[in-house]
Amino acid sequence: MTEIASTDRNGFIDLPRELEDDLIEIARTLPAWSVDGSFLTGTTIERYRDGLVSAPLFDGVRDALLSTLNNAAGGYAVVRLGRIAQALGVGDQFLRLATAILAEVAIPFQPFRRWPLWKSIGTDLGAKPGLSTGVGYNAFHMDLVNATEPPDYTTLLCVRPDPLGEGASILSHAREAVSRLAPFSRGLLRDTAYTYGGFFELSDVGEKYTPFPVLDGQPEDRGFVRFTAKMLAESGLDEEHAYAARELARQMVAGQVSYTLQRGDLLILDQHRWVHGRLPLGDGQHRVTPGNRRLLLQLFLRNPDSIGRATSQAVRTQVRPSLAEG
Repeated sequence: MTEIASTDRNGFIDLPRELEDDLIEIARTLPAWSVDGSFLTGTTIERYRDGLVSAPLFDGVRDALLSTLNNAAGGYAVVRLGRIAQALGVGDQFLRLATAILAEVAIPFQPFRRWPLWKSIGTDLGAKPGLSTGVGYNAFHMDLVNATEPPDYTTLLCVRPDPLGEGASILSHAREAVSRLAPFSRGLLRDTAYTYGGFFELSDVGEKYTPFPVLDGQPEDRGFVRFTAKMLAESGLDEEHAYAARELARQMVAGQVSYTLQRGDLLILDQHRWVHGRLPLGDGQHRVTPGNRRLLLQLFLRNPDSIGRATSQAVRTQVRPSLAEG
């Protein structure tokens, strides 16, 4: 495993001190967001953009962020907002600012109907260790793997890191991992043979997709490497297809990088290219009070050109106009 070194953090976006000061003041003036269905409304996006562009240095940071996410060697970024979190706390003002920044990448939305725009991922000592809220190793996966139109981006905002110093996020370039497989294994991964999870109380991610292929044959900007290590435990998966998926998992681990998110760090991950997971939290979580345990917030992003494939006509009509500006 490779820990992302301080000298090799091409995906890390550090803000100039002057811009941090401006954004702290801007965050105090941003209005509460509104949503239509699961999507941030166009009116909110316009108001948030008006606030951000009033900061003279923001355009340069936005361009660097988009370049990092879109270039051939990129696909993920960590925007360092720690000093802003220290000044504002991580309440409504800070979340409005984080949402505004993400709206410059794509359209924020929350496909889980039971959750608000930002979904809480806390630490539950009673959860299965391998779950996102558990304390153990959370193996590589993409979010909403069994939807026909998964979110284009998944984002994670660190509210509290593990006070015991563990729980690093792990990332792996799924398409590079696929390229290291033997042709026979790649052929098996193209078969519609894999299943995982349920599908309920979801919006704007298409339909349930089961069984599904790991490699869908779509262009990179539309297709996914539909992988979750948890699908290996699904009954009915024959040995050949399980072997191919295990080989892919091994290649993902071989190419993984890790980083321990700090308070205020905002991770943005292109699901068309990257998968993510988490190393175990530190031993002794039962000695940490619940209010001090690791806490992340998650929000998803939808590219404008994929809205039509994943949403109803009513949502498309109201969301698309917000994207014409700029």
